[in-house]
Amino acid sequence: MAGLRNGALFAVLLVATAFLAAAVSSAEAYSWDEFLTDQQAKHEQSDMMDVQAAASTTKFPAKGYTVVIDSKGKGKYKTIQAAIDAVPVGNKKRIIFDIRDGVYRQKIKIPSTKAGIYFRCQSRKVVITWNDDANKAGGTALSASTAVESDWFIASDCTFQNSAPAPPGGAVGKQAVALRIQGDFGAFYRCGFLGAQDTLYDKEGRHFFRSCEIVGSIDWIFGDGQSFYQYCKLTSIAKANSGSVTAQKRESNSKTGFVFFQCSIGGSGSIYLGRAWGVYSRVIFYQCQIANMIRPEGWQDWNDPKRRKTIFYAEYKCSGPGASRKGREKWSLVLTDKQAAPFATTSFIDGKSWLGEKI
Repeated sequence: MAGLRNGALFAVLLVATAFLAAAVSSAEAYSWDEFLTDQQAKHEQSDMMDVQAAASTTKFPAKGYTVVIDSKGKGKYKTIQAAIDAVPVGNKKRIIFDIRDGVYRQKIKIPSTKAGIYFRCQSRKVVITWNDDANKAGGTALSASTAVESDWFIASDCTFQNSAPAPPGGAVGKQAVALRIQGDFGAFYRCGFLGAQDTLYDKEGRHFFRSCEIVGSIDWIFGDGQSFYQYCKLTSIAKANSGSVTAQKRESNSKTGFVFFQCSIGGSGSIYLGRAWGVYSRVIFYQCQIANMIRPEGWQDWNDPKRRKTIFYAEYKCSGPGASRKGREKWSLVLTDKQAAPFATTSFIDGKSWLGEKI
């Protein structure tokens, strides 16, 4: 795609900046910079533990090449998709994309045949955006602004956005995915995911999200991934009585599910922690700070009471007004220390076998 002219680029930057500013101002937690600063010491300690744990057990992708991508034409490529297209089919090496600040208004797809790509963004001012919804694209999955179908994908300090307008509750065909990931061994560090309904499609595979901000309104973290969200900021832009943080789709007694470890949840609306998209849906909030926009009942069974016997919705030592058990669905769980132990570390996603690359 040809580079945006200066005026158009400035306009898109204003839209992306305004969207992010509005979402952050609606949250009851700190600003993005304060959030990262507050967590830094904890992250450095966890980084060292990950590296040490993985050093003797993991064979990471071999070192490949690094290319610069700059929308202003000061790199090898002006578009991200052009750099992806140039990666050899069957690649298994670590290919680093140094992506310079700017708005990349393009639909991105990394096919399953191109493993090992790393989006190393200059800062969160790298905005990768498109505006499809399910109606326009021919389905929710196809609406993704960025689609990652390959293994061993990494992104750091990037902003993934779907700029389609936020729909009202009950709207049909307005799902608009910012990022879809369905490869194995995917990791995201300090990234932003901006959207409304169905922002982050955590479709399948083992994934790790650290210090990310995920903004949305309805089922904005959804899919059947086996994923560990650590120190993330979940920001609702939902209206009253319309929305849910998660819609996890586990369909059998498998290893999949979402764990939110020491995350913060805030923003607008009156929403659920999760809705049971799958019959065996599994979500755990572990020591999270929860604001008062969470509905007292907390969880929703997808209007199918039979699912209450098979879903696993649990909280462990969460705090804040939204963590009150008063009014919670009685079929949801409060975990003991022993019950919570399997969800306390990245062992939930077999992290020792693949996490630990220096980011």
